[in-house]
Amino acid sequence: MDEALLDTDILSEVLKRKDRRVLATARQYLAQHQRLAFSAITVYEIIRGLKANRAARQLAGFLKTVGTSDVFPVSLPILMRAAELWADGRKLGHPHDDADLIIAATALEHGRVLVTGNVGHFVWITGLTVEDWRQP
Repeated sequence: MDEALLDTDILSEVLKRKDRRVLATARQYLAQHQRLAFSAITVYEIIRGLKANRAARQLAGFLKTVGTSDVFPVSLPILMRAAELWADGRKLGHPHDDADLIIAATALEHGRVLVTGNVGHFVWITGLTVEDWRQP
């Protein structure tokens, strides 16, 4: 199993512990790599959702997960690559949501597989390997 970067939707599934397939794959991944990895953008997206729902207990649990995971900061090279992807996506008619592109650029910059349930948002990005842990 290659090193992966979890998109917000998959990390959310891991945290909720509802999808057996996602949990089984996450356990297998952790057995091999010991730590989950995600972008600082993912941290932002999850925290804003928990704060909007006033979910203090879940927020505390999430912050523990953050402390035992690899969180990749949004660096200038990542922003430069994301801007390139945004321009390409816009020109070619592909999705070009900023958060998604920063997450994709993070995976590319760190040579990781992007794990997402939103495969269609990313399949057009050259050089990016995408997996969906919800699928067999």
